Amino acid sequence: MAVAKVTEITAGSKKSFEDAVRQGIRRASKTLDDIQGAWVQEMTVAVEDGKISEYRVNMKVTFVLLD
Repeated sequence: MAVAKVTEITAGSKKSFEDAVRQGIRRASKTLDDIQGAWVQEMTVAVEDGKISEYRVNMKVTFVLLD
């Protein structure tokens, strides 16, 4: 029987929300083994001088705990 854990992370990108998700999963996979999925909980942007300067996502990442 597998046991899973959920952790919340925030990631950002200058390009897009999709890239922010990719960056977050890429970074999380360096320290979390067996990531099974992610739920994007919130999307926000940072604005400077009336323009979007960064796309940000808060997401919950699910991974299986190893024996």
